[in-house]
This record gives sequence, C-alpha cells and structure tokens, in this order.
Amino acid sequence: MRRRACGGCGARDACGTSLLDRFLGRRPMRLHVINDRNAQIGEQVIIGVPEEALLKAAVAAYLAPLIGLIIGAIGAHELAGASGSLPADGASLLGALIGFVAVFRWIQGYSARLAADPRYRAVVLRRDDARSAFVQLT
Repeated sequence: MRRRACGGCGARDACGTSLLDRFLGRRPMRLHVINDRNAQIGEQVIIGVPEEALLKAAVAAYLAPLIGLIIGAIGAHELAGASGSLPADGASLLGALIGFVAVFRWIQGYSARLAADPRYRAVVLRRDDARSAFVQLT
C-alpha cells in the first residue's frame, strides 16, 4: 500500500497530483521488484527506485508530450502557411493533436522497454520492523 502523494504542502487543494490521489484513492499497486534481501511473502518492506529510472519516467511523462504538442503545432502551421490552402489555426490544432498522439505511442514503447530492463526495476531495500512500510509482498 503506497503512502499518500501529498498532504503537507499548502497547494494541496489546487495540485493536480493531490487531486488524482483523492480521485483514484489508495489502492494497492503491483510492482515487480528485485528481492536481494530474501524478503518473504507477507513481510512489509521498504523499496527503492533508481534515480535514473525516476528521471527518465518523469521526462517521458511530462516533457515528451509537451514537445510533441509544440512540434506538431509549429510543423502543421508552417505546412499550412506554405501551402496556402489550409487555415493555419486549424492546421496547428490538428498538428498538435497528431504530435501528442505520436509521442503518446512512443511513450508506450519506451515505458515497455524501461520496464523490461532490470537496471530500472524497484529493489527491496530492507525489511520494515516498525510496521510503517507501504509495501507488502504478496
């Protein structure tokens, strides 16, 4: 069971992450982790995620769609201006949508490649004796 995403910051009522956390609720997640500590089923453990994996996932989730939107909109706007037969604003909107969908498709493949690479997999760091952990092996 993961901990709440937010709760301590002053912007929690206007924050998208906090809103998603409240909307989706606290449901258990399934993770494939590397268990070098030989933790057993039913034990509560602390897991860690490699920093590089977290950074790559953040760039793919936040920056790549934005870049796809911008490049798609600019490219379609330029093509519409060069052809002269299409309205530039409509072409920009369509190009942004196409760029977003193209990047979204790329993200699906990219995240599948990252998930298959053991270098980016979560790792059991230690057993949690204090019972305040947020992961239980099942």
